[in-house]
Amino acid sequence: MDSNAPDAMNSPEHSQLGQASAYADHYDASLLFPMARLAKRVEIGIAGAPPFLGADMWTAFELSWLNLRGKPQVALAHITVPCESPNIIESKSFKLYLNSFNNTRFPDAEAVRERLRSDLSEAVWRGTSVEPSAKGSPPALIGVRILLPEQFARQSVQELDGLSLDRLDIECSRYTPAPDLLRVATGEAPVTEVLTSNLLKSNCLVTGQPDWGTVQISYSGAPIEQEGLLQYLVSFRNHNEFHEQCVERIFMDIWSRCQPIKLAVYARYTRRGGLDINPFRTSYPQALPANVRTARQ
Repeated sequence: MDSNAPDAMNSPEHSQLGQASAYADHYDASLLFPMARLAKRVEIGIAGAPPFLGADMWTAFELSWLNLRGKPQVALAHITVPCESPNIIESKSFKLYLNSFNNTRFPDAEAVRERLRSDLSEAVWRGTSVEPSAKGSPPALIGVRILLPEQFARQSVQELDGLSLDRLDIECSRYTPAPDLLRVATGEAPVTEVLTSNLLKSNCLVTGQPDWGTVQISYSGAPIEQEGLLQYLVSFRNHNEFHEQCVERIFMDIWSRCQPIKLAVYARYTRRGGLDINPFRTSYPQALPANVRTARQ
């Protein structure tokens, strides 16, 4: 076996999902469970480099540690994982890892941020042959921003911009992904529009627990028929797949079926275990959306 290949045991059924877990309260980076993106990307027709850029934006609402005098500290963390990384991090392992900080002493929030950035970067790049930087760090270190209590009052709530597809009175009867529902109005002039829906729901790949999301689709090209697009989004309702994989599936289905000139797909999922995951995929270089939570998050 290639020594640089991801560990074959790092598959969903071998993770902590759906299992009783002991919560470590002292720092333990080995709790992180990376899983390769490759298999799911092959499943949706990606051969070689993906036709998108982007990142997975996480919010950690339950981050705590001890200062050097043993006094508990609390914070929020915004974590950005580039989609170019070969691995995702399974969310329960992420939760267990964050809980391992609870009784661990750090000199300050910057030390916590650096520890998070180093451990998470190693996990998402684990199993690759990419050489580390001159400083010994993996390439494309993930972004970590710590928000301390004095910044909490400035955290806003904002819904995704765009025309809501949910206004449409449609009939829905398909609840597993049905890309054949996607259609464009051929012969009409190209448009640029932003469409949103609160009706995205899928299920955890392992436990079957529901995952609720709000999705935003921005595109330029032949007009996408909005009724079919909403029916397509609803068709994920009984589908079992992780958040990042669902967003990439949506992107690829629209990209191949509707052939837009430009496309971006952004989903904000409700939190579980003190974590939310918000994947963003775009066909062209642009700034990431601000990591601002919606009302349901």
